Amino acid sequence: MRRLLALLLCLLALGPAACGDDDDSDSGSEGGQADTTARDDAKARNRAGGSPTCADVDAPEPKPGGGARKPRQKLNPSRTWEVVISTSCGAMTVRLDAKTSPNTAASFVSLARSGFYDGTVFHRIVPGFVIQGGDPTGTGTGGPGYSVRDLPPSDAAYTEGVVAMAKTATEPPGTSSSQFYIVTGADAGLPPEYALLGKVTKGLDVALAIDELGDPASGGAGTPLRPVVIEEMKVHQS
Repeated sequence: MRRLLALLLCLLALGPAACGDDDDSDSGSEGGQADTTARDDAKARNRAGGSPTCADVDAPEPKPGGGARKPRQKLNPSRTWEVVISTSCGAMTVRLDAKTSPNTAASFVSLARSGFYDGTVFHRIVPGFVIQGGDPTGTGTGGPGYSVRDLPPSDAAYTEGVVAMAKTATEPPGTSSSQFYIVTGADAGLPPEYALLGKVTKGLDVALAIDELGDPASGGAGTPLRPVVIEEMKVHQS
């Protein structure tokens, strides 16, 4: 467990300086017709009830970081907020914790609605640990150009399916920008320093399929064996 904790702390320290439905559907991926066909085939297999299948796609062109505006309004905490993350491995639904992390949730929704995450990749995949995305540059150092902060509760637990935000080692606990990670191990064993975004309520098997695409030999660097693309995010509230 100590080795795993050290790896993940290193991983997260390398992160960034890390009503209705939203119907935006443009994707930033430029994989072409072959990629589109591969994604459609994978989605068809997923709908058939089998294990998630990751399409073999090309990495999209990197986007520039910065330039996003910090949202001024928080989300209505009496509503249920969910974000559907469609990837080249299938879709996951994340229910946001707008009560515990109002600033983090509002920022994530704002970025998702603007298309900030569309056509980006999971740039770091540490098998049995976490899958990390949200960097438009794909380098692990990019972000929206601003940060927010929500201090997590002292009993915060980073267990399987929990979604939290990455930060650098020098930033105060609870600081985040755009980079997020999904815990794929039973318990990451992290201290309560990373802002809680929410939890995967549907499609955890997709996250675990992505988890299998990390190179075990790369250790905490979490080098993907092949690209996993975030095609689009859609925000829903009820």
